[in-house]
Amino acid sequence: MELRVLQYFLAVAREQNISAAAQSLHLTQPTLSRQLRDLEEELGKPLMVRGSRKIALTEDGLLLRRRAEEILDLVGRTEKEVRRSDEAVSGDIYIGTGETDGMRQIARTANRLRERCPGIRFHIVSGDAEDVCERLDKGLLDFGMLLGDIDKAKYRYMELPMRDTWGVLMRRDSPLAAKEAVSPRDLWDKPLILSRQVDNKSDLYRWLRRDPSELDTVATYNLIYNASLMVDEGMGYAFTLDKLVNTTGGRLCFRPLTPRLELGMYLVWKKSRVLSRAAEPFLESLRDQVAAYEPAGSGEGGPGGRPPG
Repeated sequence: MELRVLQYFLAVAREQNISAAAQSLHLTQPTLSRQLRDLEEELGKPLMVRGSRKIALTEDGLLLRRRAEEILDLVGRTEKEVRRSDEAVSGDIYIGTGETDGMRQIARTANRLRERCPGIRFHIVSGDAEDVCERLDKGLLDFGMLLGDIDKAKYRYMELPMRDTWGVLMRRDSPLAAKEAVSPRDLWDKPLILSRQVDNKSDLYRWLRRDPSELDTVATYNLIYNASLMVDEGMGYAFTLDKLVNTTGGRLCFRPLTPRLELGMYLVWKKSRVLSRAAEPFLESLRDQVAAYEPAGSGEGGPGGRPPG
């Protein structure tokens, strides 16, 4: 399968018309049609349904479209990195992260690094742990920032000294707002709004001392801003991390849990990934800042996640 043919396929998927795609590619229509037929024969699957005016992708075609976009994106980034190999340190760094105040440390490191290397650009991709790990595994991210448990056999990692605190976002007119902290019993009979990742993490359910079936979960979310709107409309109480929603002067307030429940933070990257010339100084700069903050946990090979040797 050639990259050129993948580009042809994406053009057809984008235009949904072979004639329009051929024109954009500066090819004749018969030439493009032949290339697409050859691709389908090579894969042994039909990739598109050809209508009289419009082309629709099959399920296999949709899968190929996603993979082709990822492949060509990686190729483009690699070409840029190779071209810059003899220049001053520059390039793009892709970081995936969930919603956490720990992102401040990443931003602080990025800002200081750009003072020395203004040619480095940062691209932040927001998502939960499932989203971040999927992109890491596909090679679409240089780093991911994960909370709680991580797969230490799969990733190299640096433990960060900051910790996030779980609590409950609620309206100020809620009966629980008068409390300094919220206990499990306070929430047993309340409508709850939970992060969609809670189903994959048992710590919160252990803290609540209840099975999921015994709780009144009225909604789930993956972006706390949207959950805060549901809380504001009186739908329920949202479990979230501290410092993510600005509650100053508003109708909402945050109360921590008691007993206290915290999450550790890790910067992770694939073991098999060779870091780019831009990513390496970022990692070194973050290590220096973490060491100045307090001794960090170690990843594979030694303190601060340094690889062996």
